[in-house]
Amino acid sequence: MPASAPPSASSRARSGATALAVGSIVSGVLAYVFFAVVTRALGATDAAPVSVLWAWWGFAAAGVTFPVQHWVARSVTADGSEGPVGGALPRVVLLVLLASVASWLLAWLLRETLFDGIGAFPLLVGAVTALSGLMGLVRGLLAARARFGAVGAVLVAENALRCLVAALLVAVGSRSPAAYGFALLAGYAACLAWPSAWRPRGSGAARPSAAFLGGAAGGQLVGQAVLTGGPVVLALGGGAPAEVTALFAGLALFRAPYTLAVGQVSALTTRVTDLVVGGRTDRVRRLHRGVVAATVVAAPLAALVGGLLGPPALRLVFGADAALAGRPSALVAVGTTVAVAGLVLTVLAMAHDRAPSIALAWVVALVPGAAAYALVDDSLDRVVVAFVVVEAVAWLGLSLAGRPSSP
Repeated sequence: MPASAPPSASSRARSGATALAVGSIVSGVLAYVFFAVVTRALGATDAAPVSVLWAWWGFAAAGVTFPVQHWVARSVTADGSEGPVGGALPRVVLLVLLASVASWLLAWLLRETLFDGIGAFPLLVGAVTALSGLMGLVRGLLAARARFGAVGAVLVAENALRCLVAALLVAVGSRSPAAYGFALLAGYAACLAWPSAWRPRGSGAARPSAAFLGGAAGGQLVGQAVLTGGPVVLALGGGAPAEVTALFAGLALFRAPYTLAVGQVSALTTRVTDLVVGGRTDRVRRLHRGVVAATVVAAPLAALVGGLLGPPALRLVFGADAALAGRPSALVAVGTTVAVAGLVLTVLAMAHDRAPSIALAWVVALVPGAAAYALVDDSLDRVVVAFVVVEAVAWLGLSLAGRPSSP
């Protein structure tokens, strides 16, 4: 190709995919850097309100950013126009604002328990909820326009800004938990760099949004709770503090591929939707079968690697106190591996516009998970067994939801 020739579409796609992958990795690292800076600056006790806000940020990303982003990307790809999204946007904004007010009210009622009575944090909870919707819109429109490199840049900029503001607070000697809470909020300023993605182009009849957003949000919230809530359940069930810490560390370590995959599926939504709308079900069917087959192969391998290498890796990364035995380590590895496959199947279900089935799969999976929890005696074992059971049953439901229709 001559030096002056423009890059091909395939080379641009590969470049965008690479940038998105790198951005997802860097963003994940920066998220933990921010939390580490806050903990070291304030100490474990004073950082507790920021920790709760950080946890809420994760839930807002799952319950607001993720559904809005993928609804926008899926809708624009299916319609071939941004107009229908623009027509529905006022209703979506209203839903996000209602969620923001509800989260603020709940946080205000629980402010003594969650935030040591610091009045700024309920406001921050509401603001995080609202701005998570804006982040979903920006990422969704950029993905719909195939600007995957820009999506990766947004991911990095969001957490880089948080780290920068936190570092400035450390430099001036701030000991205010609320100030570090505002540092977390500062990450949403990354949206300012892409004002063209604040509003869809064109006009058109409003595309239905409530069923998609409700199904995707409900499913992702339950999935996020299952993926991250094990230490809380263990603590409430009488687990020893050392076990709670070890389980938290194990989930944090084995969840890394899932964190990377959440960023990567931005590109997958538009590509699969394009195949579905174009009637190329053979390719979608091959992808679905590939995910199912990969899960069947990867789960036993994850058990082997997690059981053998998990305990020493935890001690190496988190210190000697993070002692998780081979069996629970293997189960955590299996559960998080199945969760990654479930995320891809979620994208397939969204591409087929079956978002309500996503929530149904997770709700149904809670029933056998609760039964498994009740049947196992040891406090740690029952939490990790229930975790794997819920992930496996949800994976089965998501597999059915994401399966292409018969020709």
